[in-house]
Amino acid sequence: MTETSGKVKLSQWDALLLESLRSLGWESGQLLGITSGGELPVDESEFHFDYQQLAAFAAEQPEEYRRAVTDGYQIKYNTIRGIRSWIAVALGKEGQLELEEGKEAVEVALTDAEKSRLEAVLSFGWHIISGQAEAGVYRIEPIQR
Repeated sequence: MTETSGKVKLSQWDALLLESLRSLGWESGQLLGITSGGELPVDESEFHFDYQQLAAFAAEQPEEYRRAVTDGYQIKYNTIRGIRSWIAVALGKEGQLELEEGKEAVEVALTDAEKSRLEAVLSFGWHIISGQAEAGVYRIEPIQR
């Protein structure tokens, strides 16, 4: 995967916060108004997201935040568990972790649209390859081991 120029770079956590709100049905207009003091949901998921952190980012860097919401973003630095979490939050799918040293990967079934969306946000150093067992199953793994 090559680095996408011009995209806002978000931390893995900020990307998860943003995608979590989207998964709750928040549209771009609501996301852009996050600093206006509106009611933020309380996250009951395993992640225990604190959306005040995203509101603070939006207030501190409004142009970057606006571009991330409207034009997309790339994650600055992904971890293997962070990729699995992003897939769960943004795509609603459970990826399988492979944590054996030298074989680290996340394996997950994705549609073409989901694969494209994931490719667009992955940080430099990761790539998506087709799984060998069945069509539509992909492995997300480090470029270098």
